[in-house]
Amino acid sequence: MKAFVAGATGETGRRIVEELIARNIPVRALVRDVEKARAILPPDVELVVGDVLEAQSLNAALGDSTVLLCATGAKPSFDPTGPYKVDFEGTKNLVDAAKAKGIEHFVFVSSLCVSQLFHPLNLFWLILVWKKQAEEYIQKSGLTYTIVRPGGLKNEDNSDAIVMQSADTLFDGSIPRQKVAQVAVESLFEPASHNKIVEVVAKPEATSKNLGELFANVA
Repeated sequence: MKAFVAGATGETGRRIVEELIARNIPVRALVRDVEKARAILPPDVELVVGDVLEAQSLNAALGDSTVLLCATGAKPSFDPTGPYKVDFEGTKNLVDAAKAKGIEHFVFVSSLCVSQLFHPLNLFWLILVWKKQAEEYIQKSGLTYTIVRPGGLKNEDNSDAIVMQSADTLFDGSIPRQKVAQVAVESLFEPASHNKIVEVVAKPEATSKNLGELFANVA
């Protein structure tokens, strides 16, 4: 297995990279700024310069990767096309490149509540709408996929247990990014994660279960 990570220098992406490295999985990280990436990511990560918005750069960037994890996301800005470009067009370009390369598993970090049009997050240029469009594009692609929809993201890890449910059943809650990274990486090893949307939050009162069990319980 060789993992390609898009959005590798973001808060969630860098934790996904660390989680992969901790499991001795070689990583190719798609970055726009090599110097910035070197300062953030572990030294044994292979850095590839490219941009999800430049479709032609992705085929070469993928190289000999066998799985792809996408943790990209538009940053809040005054550009109303930001979420459309990054969250939809960028993901679409990755899906097309993954299909062309025969990628075995596509893991996409999305967001809770993407099906709710009147969610406050959509005030940020319809970000959830475009994430949902990206999800649908992945589902129709023919690729083996896992779509992870985390609740509110926290930078600090905690000991709360992960709660995992099927699409459109969790509507609030938060989760440390570290746990999102663990779910994303574990999905690569769990056949029960294939072609599923999983919603994840962390709750102190929840019963702790291993991720294999959690994936298996999602329809």
